Amino acid sequence: MNILLNNNREEFSVDTMTVQDLLKLKNFTFKMLVIKINGTLVKKTEYETSQIHEGDDVHVLHLISGG
Repeated sequence: MNILLNNNREEFSVDTMTVQDLLKLKNFTFKMLVIKINGTLVKKTEYETSQIHEGDDVHVLHLISGG
């Protein structure tokens, strides 16, 4: 499967993948993430069920707070 991840082409040796699968494969462990697939926000409660498809444009953003 080929996708665009954070504006970079990525290739994975799987046919299907959820957002949760992607986070595991890429070792994204930060607690505060914003994830969009083709411009649509994915809620944290939907990570296990939201499918990523061939050619999707996925953005994984880390939220950082400061004071």
